[in-house]
Amino acid sequence: MPEQQNIEYKQSWHDDYLKWVCGFANAIGGIIYIGRDDAGNVVHLTDYVRLMEDIPNKIRNAMGIICDVQLHDEEDKKYISIKVNPYSVAVSLRGRFYYRSGSTKMELTGVELNEFLLKKAGKTWDDVAEEGATVKDIDEKSIEKFIEDSRDKGRLPETKGLSTFQFLEKLKLTDGKKIKRAAVIMFGKDPMRFYPNLQVKIGRFGIDAADIRFQEVVEGNLVQMLHEVQVQLNYKFLTRPITFEGFQRSEHELYPVSALREMLLNALVHRTYMGATIQMRVYDDRLSIWNEGTLPYGLSLEDLKKEHSSRPRNPLLANACFLGGYIDTWGRGTLKIMNACKEKGLPEPEIIEKNGGISMTLFSHPFLNGDGKKVGKASGKRRESVGKTSEIILDVCEKQKYITIPELAKLIGITERSVERNIQKLQAAELLRRVGGRKEGYWEVVK
Repeated sequence: MPEQQNIEYKQSWHDDYLKWVCGFANAIGGIIYIGRDDAGNVVHLTDYVRLMEDIPNKIRNAMGIICDVQLHDEEDKKYISIKVNPYSVAVSLRGRFYYRSGSTKMELTGVELNEFLLKKAGKTWDDVAEEGATVKDIDEKSIEKFIEDSRDKGRLPETKGLSTFQFLEKLKLTDGKKIKRAAVIMFGKDPMRFYPNLQVKIGRFGIDAADIRFQEVVEGNLVQMLHEVQVQLNYKFLTRPITFEGFQRSEHELYPVSALREMLLNALVHRTYMGATIQMRVYDDRLSIWNEGTLPYGLSLEDLKKEHSSRPRNPLLANACFLGGYIDTWGRGTLKIMNACKEKGLPEPEIIEKNGGISMTLFSHPFLNGDGKKVGKASGKRRESVGKTSEIILDVCEKQKYITIPELAKLIGITERSVERNIQKLQAAELLRRVGGRKEGYWEVVK
């Protein structure tokens, strides 16, 4: 029988294997076989008599737990089994905590250790009272926006006439007279005072991660960030191809709005708030969002692409977002993203584990010109010589040849006069040409 996530084979005993015992005790339990090779074949123990006495004592003395240690005989070959039961309390080995994840043993430190200890105590990070916060730290306008957003779903209990604190009580965001971390995250006036990494970084990139063109950092509580990130994406980071049917101007969305919103909500609700900031990367052909935190135990990346149970990292935040109508509680977030992309004829999103977190990437269609051909690029060396802002203008004009100067200014975040100066520079360098008049014409990028 091969090794599994709860089975480990060792040819002989070493005291270092106490770490495996600790890892099993902190996870779902397991069995360690001493005297079997990696394939499960018995190799015979010569010192089994001594080990049968030493192993139980070492486990008890080092960790304070009892394991079932048994001697086995197979074709006159001796081996030992150590059955480790899962423990409801955290088990440490000489002050260190180990955890069995999949088929590997890992030491818990930092944020992971904090979350593990809270879980063993029957708590989650967002369920802890924030000692330094009071109801004065809650933004009432954010609560009003939340209530407004919730009306269509009808999930929120009656809140009319409630004080701010009573409202938080309704959402189970209080602990006695104190407010919980989830309340600060959801509605705080200045949540970064408590959690400095509570922000979303958005960057617009060129051909690779080294080619950053411009960026924004969105701060605020969850209600505020949910709105502001979408505004930034719409008006600054996502370039929409524009076509004309007769005199009717039509904008085409690169990505389904529902998919973008769901991605953002997933990141905000399921992130590790004591870890790094959420990062969004926008490229010409894709958009990715990364948030720190691993998947719950027993849930794989492939599971996210099919029906699975909802297992939120921050259940209080998740419940508040459910009541507000932002999410459901059926673990359908990733499925909704997949389906939205499929309906638009887009490639399947990519979900990977990366840098201690989860990254999801959406892929857009290639941009097409009026002839149905892929839009090309001007000479790289020529483009580099005109500067970053002019290069961005070229990129936009390739994809939206009918875009106006005011639209360019709003999209890029500069003044109309600055746009005009950059266009003059591009025209002088023979990289950009205006075809037709100011109102009826369009931009042509010179190859």
